[in-house]
Amino acid sequence: MRVRVGRELRDEFLAACQSDDKPAAQVIREFMRAYVTGCIGPSRNNKPTEGEEEHADR
Repeated sequence: MRVRVGRELRDEFLAACQSDDKPAAQVIREFMRAYVTGCIGPSRNNKPTEGEEEHADR
């Protein structure tokens, strides 16, 4: 999986992970698990809000 993200957001994310003493990959996996179980994120019927873009490399 490849995710395109701006440099500023990437750097802020990595800094936040570092301050929590967690590897970025672990944080991403935790987010993905929470998202697919419905704990966070939009419902499956909602479309992305204005300004949100979805990119996926398969």
